[in-house]
Amino acid sequence: MKLNPQDLAKIASVTLGHYNQRAEDFWRGTRDHDVSQNIAALLQWIEGEPPFAILDFGCGPGRDLKAFADLGHRAVGLEGAPEFAAMARAHSGCSVWQQDFLALDLPASHFDGIFANAALFHVPSQELPRVLRELKACLKPGGVLFASNPHGNNEEGWNGERYGAYHDLETWRRYVSGAGFVELTHYYRPAGLPREQQPWLASVWRRSV
Repeated sequence: MKLNPQDLAKIASVTLGHYNQRAEDFWRGTRDHDVSQNIAALLQWIEGEPPFAILDFGCGPGRDLKAFADLGHRAVGLEGAPEFAAMARAHSGCSVWQQDFLALDLPASHFDGIFANAALFHVPSQELPRVLRELKACLKPGGVLFASNPHGNNEEGWNGERYGAYHDLETWRRYVSGAGFVELTHYYRPAGLPREQQPWLASVWRRSV
């Protein structure tokens, strides 16, 4: 079923409203999560000499944004929920752009890497090709996209007050490669567990010229 502009506006407003109303609880529940594996997975594939220009896409309260800054990189956050954006600025000291994922305004060929940790699954499948192309366009040629999302069997819809699309690996590959990226690697998280206990699919992609 095709989503109309009103549907898309509702998806954005209700999902962001959910996070905005629970910002403090979300921060307390996630601030100690260890995603160093994901941060390393992005940085190891970026070519050239650091520091790198990094966009933390869907930065939330700023945990990972601060980690990139502490490593010496030029990190910028992008976040749709106003409460998260304010928290991220305060926690990281970095610039944070408040933008809806479905209405991005990004500079061209600006970033060496994009870190999209637990963010892109909120983009409806209908809009995902466009959003991925916009992310590609804001990467420098050869730049790197990291994405980690809860995977599934291509279910999509509302989970309470949050909209999500839960792709399997092959479907996710079709979307990202179709937007002009080349796969570098992928893995499931948390590491060291049976696949049925690994809800997260992480993948790393290079912008094709």
